[in-house]
Amino acid sequence: MTGQKVRWGILATGGMAATFTADLVDLPDAEVVAVASRTEASAKAFAERFGIARAYGGWESLARDEDVDVVYVATPHSAHRAAAGLCLEAGRNVLCEKPFTLNAREAAELVALARENGVFLMEAMWMYCNPLVRRLKELVDGGAIGEVRSLQADFGLAGPFPPAHRLRDPAQGGGALLDLGVYPVSFAQLLLGEPSDVAARAVLSEEGVDLQTGALLSYDGGALASVHCSITGGTPNSASITGSEGRIDVPYGFFFPDHFVLHRDGQDPQEFRADPADGPRASLKHEAREVMRALRAGETESPLVPLEGTLAVMRTLDAIRDRVGVRYPGETEEAGEAGEQGEAAEPVVTPA
Repeated sequence: MTGQKVRWGILATGGMAATFTADLVDLPDAEVVAVASRTEASAKAFAERFGIARAYGGWESLARDEDVDVVYVATPHSAHRAAAGLCLEAGRNVLCEKPFTLNAREAAELVALARENGVFLMEAMWMYCNPLVRRLKELVDGGAIGEVRSLQADFGLAGPFPPAHRLRDPAQGGGALLDLGVYPVSFAQLLLGEPSDVAARAVLSEEGVDLQTGALLSYDGGALASVHCSITGGTPNSASITGSEGRIDVPYGFFFPDHFVLHRDGQDPQEFRADPADGPRASLKHEAREVMRALRAGETESPLVPLEGTLAVMRTLDAIRDRVGVRYPGETEEAGEAGEQGEAAEPVVTPA
């Protein structure tokens, strides 16, 4: 694939698919050649909007399209297992939106399918591809703040979201945790790895999804991570990492930061700023470039967004849901077992 454009297929036609496709068409080494939706009318409208040659009224036709090098799956996350699985079984490379799946069991099934078919698979955790986030990780890994003692991160939206909204629909994997909490959990995973123990509390809606959730993640080395998400209040959407020799503060938008500040004991604060060309959504382009780099290199996963890290995040999300008592339609008792870590606490359930 060296030296030629990477041909993309888009599976789904919602807002995230449109945002990503708009960025793809700006990349000179990317070409969007096909789009699929459950309805032909939606696929054709999307194709006309972005100048895409082929529009399919069904996922299977896209999965079988030999002219597609990689499929971007942007369905609601309740359909990620089915959509991405269809493409992987057909031998297509896949970039799948976050959260990767509803639970760790589904995630493990997708990873197994990718490895069985020898194709590329990556979660669309664009935060990990952001150059400034990568620089932050380099500093932490290099001991800039000493041994990490604690981490805090939050992501909350003010709402309100009515009961009929996707974010409150159990059938679509609704709730704050999977849509928003995946970011602070993934941020903790990036810097600390998988926790050894999970404690959590949540406020649940009448539908049974979490309106806000707080979790405390514990690590064998003694570090603690406090993560919070909400669809009932706009939070600072910030993060902070404290070590034995200093601290890093990431202000609003820690998942696409324009700057962060390194505080070292006995030294003046040091600010690190993003390249002016990297606007809030530039991480999507960095994500696409990383996928195309990996495909040209013949890699089946990205070192920036490794599959084992994605599986660990899903296990942690499962553990949090287990603690707070959120289960989605069709999930069996076994679905959440992969995420069980430590002892389950009694959930605090306060219907709104």
